[in-house]
Amino acid sequence: MANTSDIKNGLCIRHNGKLYSIIEFQHVKPGKGPAFVRTKLKSLENGRVVDHTFSAGHSIEPVRIENRPYQYLYREDNGYHFMHTDTFEQIFIEKHMVEKPEFLQEEMVVTIIFNADDETPLSVDLPSFIEATITYTEPGVKGDTATNTMKPATIDTGAEIRVPLFIDIGDRIKVDTRTAEYNERVKS
Repeated sequence: MANTSDIKNGLCIRHNGKLYSIIEFQHVKPGKGPAFVRTKLKSLENGRVVDHTFSAGHSIEPVRIENRPYQYLYREDNGYHFMHTDTFEQIFIEKHMVEKPEFLQEEMVVTIIFNADDETPLSVDLPSFIEATITYTEPGVKGDTATNTMKPATIDTGAEIRVPLFIDIGDRIKVDTRTAEYNERVKS
């Protein structure tokens, strides 16, 4: 059993019977009263982020997890099929376990997080950046590039993002999947 001094970012714990990942924490020692630890916990079941404060020395129950590489195969109505890159074992993942499914591309390698104790999948992490082709966007007005103006565009995965005015249909761009923002144009 661990305690609050063992808390670090990325640690998975069982709290109130549910699995959480610690995404942020802060040890606080006020001038008056006992020390405590403020945390932001992300539920591995539904992705919600909750704030929780532990008193200093409070026992926590760490959970052993494993990250495994899987390749995206195809989509069904209620989820997605993936294949392990080494063993070729296929697995079905429900829709709610993929945080940004609009950025999934065929043959993309993702990381699936498993609870090592009972081998259940917990969540799917996409790569931080993907390369995509613009399938639709309005043409930019010539001479209107002095400001940092953005326009809507649709990429080949079907997701809609905002891009600078100089981007046209057919351009390859790099997209940050965590924020759904344009990063840069990819040189051919």
